[in-house]
Amino acid sequence: MEPNDTVSPTRRPRGRTALIIVAAALLGISGGTAVGYGIQAQRPPTPLPALAQPGLGYPAKALPADKAAAPLPASEDRQVKMDGDLRKLLVERPKGAKASPDHPREGGEWQRLSDYTREFEDERSMFLFLAENDVRRIAVTAWMQGPYRQSDVTLVQFRSSARMGAADHFDGQLSYMPEAEGGAGNTGDPIAGTGEGRYFLYAVEREPGYQPFHRARALAVRGDIMIDINITDVKPISKKDIRVLAERQLERL
Repeated sequence: MEPNDTVSPTRRPRGRTALIIVAAALLGISGGTAVGYGIQAQRPPTPLPALAQPGLGYPAKALPADKAAAPLPASEDRQVKMDGDLRKLLVERPKGAKASPDHPREGGEWQRLSDYTREFEDERSMFLFLAENDVRRIAVTAWMQGPYRQSDVTLVQFRSSARMGAADHFDGQLSYMPEAEGGAGNTGDPIAGTGEGRYFLYAVEREPGYQPFHRARALAVRGDIMIDINITDVKPISKKDIRVLAERQLERL
């Protein structure tokens, strides 16, 4: 080192002695690892502890063909029913009821998405929501009982996908029902046999000179189908009327 050369105070010079020490350390680590693997390889295998489960939950051999469970018939297979003609799953028109001018075909008919969404205040948002959630098809039936009472039953079916279309549509409609028709806190009543299905009754206030307006609505989900039932009349609608109609429709699904 020349007299005028200086060494950086932040970095130590690495001489021959330092390199020998590093090489010895690496050799010691490698050697120790090799010896450890050798000792472990010579030891006898340690048996695993016994399983806590005493036995398997299924038979060791397949059941004979004559004892195997038969597949569900189409009449009992719900998915087969729902993949068929959706109109055939609509509730039948009651005896004595007449065709509705809106949906005159007996036995139900197909409804276009654009026609269905026109029934909502914000039809554009509803159209986009249903399209994005893979709506598959819509079937509807309707009838008149007396001069003013009309009943409409709509089945909105969604495609099987990652989206929960029927459940999402149901949740969206159910969320505003307590405040619908100018009401406040109308929580409705549960529909038996459904998880969260409910039905609601409303008496809508009208201006003087207009006939009173009463409405009942039932909402439920069965698989990939959202059920939407409405009854309108100038006379009060009983809970039994809307509840029984909802139960009859659910039985067909």
